[in-house]
Amino acid sequence: MSELKRYYRKFSRNHIAFVGLVVLTLIVMGGLLADIIAPVDKGGIDLDHSLEAPSLRHPFGTDSFGRDLFSRVIHGSRVSLTVGFVARTISLFIGLIMGVISGFYGGKVDSVIMRLADITFAFPTLLLLIAIMAVVAPGIPTLFTVLGVVGWAAIARLVRAQVMVVRKRQYVQAAESSGVGIFSLMIRHILPQCMSPIIVVYTMGLGMTIMAESSLSFLGLGVQPPSPSWGRMISDGIVFMRSAWWLTIFPGIILSLTVCSLNLVGDGFRDMFDPRYVFKKEKD
Repeated sequence: MSELKRYYRKFSRNHIAFVGLVVLTLIVMGGLLADIIAPVDKGGIDLDHSLEAPSLRHPFGTDSFGRDLFSRVIHGSRVSLTVGFVARTISLFIGLIMGVISGFYGGKVDSVIMRLADITFAFPTLLLLIAIMAVVAPGIPTLFTVLGVVGWAAIARLVRAQVMVVRKRQYVQAAESSGVGIFSLMIRHILPQCMSPIIVVYTMGLGMTIMAESSLSFLGLGVQPPSPSWGRMISDGIVFMRSAWWLTIFPGIILSLTVCSLNLVGDGFRDMFDPRYVFKKEKD
């Protein structure tokens, strides 16, 4: 049995994680096919049909400008998922570089990088994001950068710990003594052995990144109108909570499903890569 097939069978045995993967796939596909799935223009203003309750024509109802909420939620998934994936990838890139350097060299280099990580951890993440976004110009490119830079510390600490363990293994020391370059040693011999926990942390961190983006958009510091965002839609709908509950309920449900499914998939990856996971053999 190939290693990939073995991992797939491990993951598929975790039924809750598999359900999370299915839900996440549907949400991602909805974002990718938003222009096809969305029944009407996400920005189409029709004041004659403002604040209409959910119906066959408008499954999620309409907002105060008469815009179809279903279309805006679908397009909002594209925005939120893009911000989450790009920002988390930036965090991963920074965390990998800092963690590998810290774990490989140790000493003063390790001390400096870890102190930078401690400074990042010293501030509550959301408050730090609010403080930064209040100074810079809000927008999607800014969100990419700010969310990516703030989220590197946890990844760097994990990578550092993994590198320090792998660094002492015999095959790494043998490669180093045979004259393999430092860059090649890091990329070809050390980093591949650290990828399993990194994939888990990356996946589970996606949910937190999307929640952070939604929180900033809720406060008006994230995605700016007219671009749809789940956090912004929830914020705009609070004023009409008593008379138009659908404005906050539906974006909130999709946001919750997305974050929950990402956490479930992360749990599934953790069990899949865990060497203590007991895999029961089946007859082929």
